[in-house]
Amino acid sequence: MQFKFFWKIICISITLFFVVPLIRLYGEPLTDQTSQHHLPSLIQSIRFDNNIEYCNIKIPLNRQDVKERLEKELLLALWDRPQVILWIKRAARFFPHVENTLKKHGLPLDLKYVPLIESALRPHATSSKNAVGYWQFLKSTGKQYGLRIDSKVDERRNIFKSTHAACKYLKDLEKQFGSYLLALSAYNMGEYRLKGEIKVQKTNDFFSLYLPLQTQRYIFKIVSAKLILENQQSYGFSLNKSDLYPLFTFDKVNLKSDFQIPIALIAQTADIPFKTIKDYNPELRGYYLGKGGNTILIPKGKANGFKESFTARYENWEKTVKTRIHIVKTGESLTRIAKKYRISLSSLLKLNNLSVKGMIHPGDRLVIE
Repeated sequence: MQFKFFWKIICISITLFFVVPLIRLYGEPLTDQTSQHHLPSLIQSIRFDNNIEYCNIKIPLNRQDVKERLEKELLLALWDRPQVILWIKRAARFFPHVENTLKKHGLPLDLKYVPLIESALRPHATSSKNAVGYWQFLKSTGKQYGLRIDSKVDERRNIFKSTHAACKYLKDLEKQFGSYLLALSAYNMGEYRLKGEIKVQKTNDFFSLYLPLQTQRYIFKIVSAKLILENQQSYGFSLNKSDLYPLFTFDKVNLKSDFQIPIALIAQTADIPFKTIKDYNPELRGYYLGKGGNTILIPKGKANGFKESFTARYENWEKTVKTRIHIVKTGESLTRIAKKYRISLSSLLKLNNLSVKGMIHPGDRLVIE
């Protein structure tokens, strides 16, 4: 009896872990219990009935190697259904803004799928090579295309400014290589490396170039994302409008100060949590706005009466903060200043958005509280 019981358990386990996945892969479509739409089999999902284009370039599916590469990326994307659902939900929040910027630059709207693959539309995404933000800019390239990247602000995490910079970069690459597929290849692997491969291989046809494996996959990942998001129900994704994340809407407020302004003061004025300010402005680093002029996004409707309320709060805060500013003198160090005011070095660094290796100079103004 005991043997029969264990044998039964083994048979059930084999069915659950091996047979069911094979049925899903090769068998009839499974019924999605949460909707009236069926979940197509993976085999059905890679039977391409129509021509596929990206940025008005036809994908040559008559070439077996091209077809195999697209099938691979599409299958891998469809297998990770939770990730695709997040793509669809986040796209509703950000794609309209990305599309507006692409239109202003006269670029194909298909390019909106690039940040989806680069970062899954997450502002804080960071690669192993320290590429950051929605479009995964390296620091050097981001600065080259006008993004501010310093100890207080990293505009690679700003959906509007990073998209504007990416548009300028992609326009330059397309002009240089004569094709959006090659432009995206250069975006992924670097323009100088791509130039070298084109020169050595004597061809500028993307589908005929032997490129680094990551770049070979890159274009097909983007095309797969386009196929899925433009044919959601065909691939078994039936989201209602209420399932989608709402469009990112906001009010802008302009602030100017001779001192660093605590972000908490702005949050209090708008009657929202500190976290909301950081979520709406992911490019902000630390706990203070830098002195000078700043434009901040806050939730829609929160700008009503903000200016008057902030002016009153700021004046009260300014009276207090003037007694808590230290002007750096020759020979002083951060450690010495921290000891003088009996605060920890880490607190002093955090208050002034400085690192341990940060440099200070005579005349610099440091917030002490």
